[in-house]
Amino acid sequence: MARKTDWPAVLEHFALNGRLISAEPYGSGHINDTLLVVVEKEGEEPAVRRYILQRMNDSIFTAPSALMENVVNVTSFLRRKIEEEGGDPERETLNIVPTKDGASFWTDPDKNYWRVYHFIEGASCYDQVRNPEDFYQSALAFGRFQQMLSDYPAETLHETIPNFHNTPLRLADFGRAVAEDVCGRAGDVQQEIRFILDREQDTHILADMLKRGELPLRVTHNDTKLNNVMIDDATGRGLCVIDLDTVMPGLAAHDYGDSIRFGASTAAEDEPDLSKVSLDLELFESYTRGFLKGCGGSLTEAEVRMLPMGAKMMTLECGMRFLADYLQGDVYFKTHRAGQNLDRCRTQLKLVKDMEEKWDQMSAVVDRVNRQTGCC
Repeated sequence: MARKTDWPAVLEHFALNGRLISAEPYGSGHINDTLLVVVEKEGEEPAVRRYILQRMNDSIFTAPSALMENVVNVTSFLRRKIEEEGGDPERETLNIVPTKDGASFWTDPDKNYWRVYHFIEGASCYDQVRNPEDFYQSALAFGRFQQMLSDYPAETLHETIPNFHNTPLRLADFGRAVAEDVCGRAGDVQQEIRFILDREQDTHILADMLKRGELPLRVTHNDTKLNNVMIDDATGRGLCVIDLDTVMPGLAAHDYGDSIRFGASTAAEDEPDLSKVSLDLELFESYTRGFLKGCGGSLTEAEVRMLPMGAKMMTLECGMRFLADYLQGDVYFKTHRAGQNLDRCRTQLKLVKDMEEKWDQMSAVVDRVNRQTGCC
C-alpha cells in the first residue's frame, strides 16, 4: 500500500469537495488496498462524510479500465432499476465518486489505479454468519442482484478474469500442475488427485448446457460471500451487494453454488479435521429459499434444476484450484501455515462427497422451495 502521506495527493484528484480529515485502512479484504476516508464539507449537512478509497490490484485485475467500465455500467443500470422500484439508490447500490476530470478512476505516476465510492452509512459487512438470518438475507440480496440485472446484456461485459469459472479449463490447468509436479508433492496426494479426475465428466455439464443454449448467460457477481453484502444495521435486511470487480458474464448456478460452498459448510474452509466437514441442509434450504425469492421468477426451469450442480461444481472447482496451488508451491492463494492449501483442498473434496451422498435431498429441497415460492 502507498505511504500515508500519499493520501491527500491521491484524493486531490477526486471530486470530494471538502477538507480531508483522515484516511485509515479499512475492512478485511485481501485483494485491493482499502481505506476509509473522512472529509469535512463546509455548509453541507451532514458536515462530515465518509468515502471508500481503493487502490485496485492490477496484478489480478490486469485491465482496470475494462473493470471500471463494467462497474460504471452495472451500477448505473442498478441505480435506474432501484429508482423505478421506489428504493434508495444511495444505499442499495455502489455509487462512484468521479475524478475532477469526470473519470471513474485515477492513475498515479507509478501506474497505481485508484477509485472512490460513497460510504454506505448504517450498514455493515460480516465475515462470519452470526445467525441463519444473515445467510438468508445474503441470499435475498444476491438473488435480487440477479433479478435486477436479468435484462442487462451480459455479453457486453468484459471478463475481468478470463475463464474464471470455466471448470473444464480449470481441470486442464489442474492436470498440468499434476503432470509438472514442480515441488515433488504429487506422490503424497494421489487419493485427492484421483477424486478430482474421476469427476471429469461432471465438469462439462454446465459449460455444455450453456453452449447448447439450455442455460442463459447472466450477469454474475462471481464472489458471493457473506461479506460482499451490506446488512442494514437497523432492519437486518440485505441492503447492497458490493465488491463488483468480478462482475462478468456467467451462470446463475455459479453465484448460487459459491455461496453454498462457503456458507452452508459446517466447518472452516481450512479445517484439518474432516469429520467436522459436511453440508448443512438447513442452511442449504435457507439460502435456496432466499435466493429464489430474490430472483423473483427471473430464472428458467433449467437454471433452477441445475442449482445443486452449481454448488457441487463450485466446490469441486475450488478444491482442484487449492490442490493445484499446493502442487505448484502455494503461489496464488495466501497461506499462513504449511499445508494450508492442502487442508483447503481436502475440505472442499469432503464437501463434494457429502453433497453427492445428499444429492436427492438437495434436489428435493430446490424443487420444494421452487414450488412453494412459485419462482418459475
